[in-house]
Amino acid sequence: MKLKIHIPIVAVLAASLAIGCSQKNNTPDRKEIAPTTLIPEIEKRTIPKEFSDYWYRGKAEITSYELTQARYGELREGTAVFVFVTEDFLREKQVKADQKDPDNIPVLKLNTTKNFLTGIYPYSIMTSTFYPVKDKKHAIKISNSVQEWCGHVYAQLNNRDNFEIMAHSYFQSEADQEFEVEKSYLENEFWTQIRLNPEELPTGNIEVIPSFEYLRLRHIDFRAYQANAFISKSDSNTIYTLNYPNLKRTLKIEFTNNFPYAIEGWEETFTSGFGADAKQLTTKGIKKSRIKSAYWQKNSNVDVHLRDSLGI
Repeated sequence: MKLKIHIPIVAVLAASLAIGCSQKNNTPDRKEIAPTTLIPEIEKRTIPKEFSDYWYRGKAEITSYELTQARYGELREGTAVFVFVTEDFLREKQVKADQKDPDNIPVLKLNTTKNFLTGIYPYSIMTSTFYPVKDKKHAIKISNSVQEWCGHVYAQLNNRDNFEIMAHSYFQSEADQEFEVEKSYLENEFWTQIRLNPEELPTGNIEVIPSFEYLRLRHIDFRAYQANAFISKSDSNTIYTLNYPNLKRTLKIEFTNNFPYAIEGWEETFTSGFGADAKQLTTKGIKKSRIKSAYWQKNSNVDVHLRDSLGI
């Protein structure tokens, strides 16, 4: 019998980064999860022509944002970049396919990067979300890594019978971990879901697994939390709000009312810092520039000037 483990984020997802370079010892809890016996039929999504015309032209959408990031009880200035692109995904290995195959899964991939300084040393955060285009189901895969001068950590979710989590850390007490959690809404998948069809966003009182980045940086157990989700609209933009009462955290994602439902910015209010330094601060991302580009072909020195168009 395979043991399935539910381990708090304290022991797995970057306790190191939430307290700098000091180590925190934790003993993981172990919990048996009943295996999934029934796999429900997957509802298909109707893909409009405007989606294909926009996303299947051999280019990615790249957007730069002016970033104000809360970390260690202070606000830091930096830059964020969101890269949306479609690609084919292997069904079993859950990685990008090298060749075309009718069994491949078309996904909309979002790569986000954040770069900012904490005093003398830099932070670099990257998250990748692979969301199915045609199937109405959870993200197939999410990966997240954080690097700073103390070291780096990595966590990955694979969507199979349960959510399978693999995590690696430079601390001995965390080391290499593998465990499973029950399926629930994933905050990371909402960003890509918006780009497909924001009308599918869940509202009301729901259970959501917060973003990998937040769990990693705040020592929060890796599980679903109660959230109240609602949508508000202005003449041009829509705001999707997630309020986590038990976490005292609110996320607001702003996007355009009409296709392609571009992400214009976000606000994330939460407790930053620990102990006497803890305070409620708001991380913000404000759009600077947006381009469409086959950036993977723009890798020569002569292409460096293209970064100017993104203001980075």
